Parts: sequence; C-alpha cells; structure tokens
Amino acid sequence: MPPKPPNLRAAMGLSMAAALVTLALKGAGAAATGSVGLLADALESSVNLVAALTAYLSLRYAARPADATHTFGHEKIEYFSSGVEGVLVVIAGVSTVAFCGARLAAGGELHRLDVGVALTFAATAINLGVGLHLVRLGRRANSLLVEADGQHLLSDVWTSVVVVVGLGLAALTGWSELDAVAGVVGGGQITLIGLRLMRRSFDGLMDRALEPAAQAELRERIEAALPPGAKFHMLRTRQAGRRVFAEFHLLLDGKLTVTESHRRAHEVELQLRAWRPELAVTVHIEPIDDQTAWETQELEQLGENIPGERRP
Repeated sequence: MPPKPPNLRAAMGLSMAAALVTLALKGAGAAATGSVGLLADALESSVNLVAALTAYLSLRYAARPADATHTFGHEKIEYFSSGVEGVLVVIAGVSTVAFCGARLAAGGELHRLDVGVALTFAATAINLGVGLHLVRLGRRANSLLVEADGQHLLSDVWTSVVVVVGLGLAALTGWSELDAVAGVVGGGQITLIGLRLMRRSFDGLMDRALEPAAQAELRERIEAALPPGAKFHMLRTRQAGRRVFAEFHLLLDGKLTVTESHRRAHEVELQLRAWRPELAVTVHIEPIDDQTAWETQELEQLGENIPGERRP
C-alpha cells in the first residue's frame, strides 16, 4: 500500500500561523528600536501571510479531481499561485530597497537595540524551522507551491540575519546608517529570490520537461518495464503540481493482435505507476518494423537521435 500523501493544506496553515507570529514580533521590534531595517523585515512577514493564504486556497482548488472542463486536473493552479508569490516577493524586495534607501539619505536614530535583536532572533528561529519543514515537504510531495512558500520563509531568515548584523554594527560604531544599508542588502536578496520563483512558475506554465536527471531515471524505469523485443521513443514529460505526465511511443512486433499489444502496454503502465503513483502515463503503440513508426525529424527535435536503435 503506498504511503499516505502529506497534508499540504495543514502545512500552509502552519505557514500562516508563523507569518502572524513573526509579523507581531518584528513589528514590536521595529516600534521599540526605530529601525528601518526591522520595519522592512516586518513588511516582508506581511507578504508571507498573504502568500501563505494564497497557497492554501490554491491547494484547495488543485485538489479537485479532473472534470469535463479540466480533463487533466486542476494542479496547474499551483504555478499561478507560486508565480503570484514570486511577484509579491519582488514587490517586497524592491519596496524594501527603496524605503531603506530613502532612510539612508534622511538619517535617523536607533534605541533599545537589545529588545529589537531579541525579538528578531525569536522570529528568525520560527521562520527557519517552518521554512525548512516546508521545503522538505514540498520536495517529497513534488509540490512547487509548498516548496516555494518554504523558500520564501527562508529568504525572510536571510533578511532578518542581515538586519541584525546591521543593527549590531550600528550599535558598535554609532553609525545608524548601517541599519538602512542592511535593509537595502536584504531587499536585494529578497528581489532575487522572487525572480527565481517567477522563473520556476513560468517554466511550469510552459510545460517544461522534467530535469535531465529525472528524465534519465524515467527512461531507465521504462526500459526495465518493456516486454522482450520492444523499444520506445518520443518521450515527452511535464509536471503540473504534484502530478507528472509522461507519454511515449511503444514499438512492438507488428504481427501482434490489438488485444495482445494493449495487454503489453498496460503492463508497462502498471509497472511505472507502481514505481511512481502520481505519474500519469500515455502510451502510443506502433509497429517496430514499420518505417512510419520512426519519425526522424520529431526524434531529433526531442534530442532522441540515438545511434544503434533498431530500424526497419
């Protein structure tokens, strides 16, 4: 029996709770110290809350089964959601840079830095723990949405570390401007992470093929599942949320009956799904000894011009 899939919506609930707590902690720290870096960091936590709520709603929609209007399911909503999250992260990063840059030009005083640092450390520990949990869970469940939310929280950890370092240097040197400099650096890092999230979402919406390592493993599994004398080619892959889609041409003896060809193809599909339950497989059967089964141009487009293949 396959293991029970993780509860991703519960994970998003945990992310929302973490965002609320860290927002309160950082807001209190910013109010106590007058630090523009801590204020920018608190604004990032508010983005975390919005992103987690968006992810939660998207996961509810993605869990709907396939229907007449969405015959491949609803999982692609995860790419829209992670793209929105990426945009929010970029907006937060650019806003942080602009806000802290303005404060750097205007100057300002800091006070009660020990309180601010203590509150920030507490918020950072929460984000670090929840972020690492979400990244591991997202990768295990093949959920870009959950992994993206975890990466977002980890980016918040980086920002908080930079802000604390800036506060520490400001306290040691008496240069309050270092607080704003730290905020600018943290905002730049946030922006880069948001751009990476947007790129991954774009790749998913454009049906980007699986990574080379994942494709190589899939090819090995297909080879191991093939009946004697059979071959395959024209492998196409894509991913939508947790589901992975793969289709390929199965080359069989042209003298086999339709029933026998179907049985062999079905056995291949069963073995692949036993290996990876979330894999949706589509097999197109072709006669191995027919010239039309070897689409030379299409094979080259897919990078499958493999020497030594049996051709009629």
